[in-house]
Amino acid sequence: MRKKINITKSVYEICKDYPDVIEIMKNLGFESITNPGMINTAGRFMTIPKGASMKNISMDKIREEFAKNGYEISGE
Repeated sequence: MRKKINITKSVYEICKDYPDVIEIMKNLGFESITNPGMINTAGRFMTIPKGASMKNISMDKIREEFAKNGYEISGE
């Protein structure tokens, strides 16, 4: 069964619900997500699409990586 992630939620909320997302996002190029201070500050208002735009990471690549790890993305 796939886990569902609503990408309109903040990175903080998603990581709180699914801690393994931190490693997935780190592997995608969001290196600073491993810093707890970053999740607790910027992560409270940052969404995955906003972060992807800032880091120049395609949403297709993000969807593909999350799917490989058993996640389904919703909220687009």
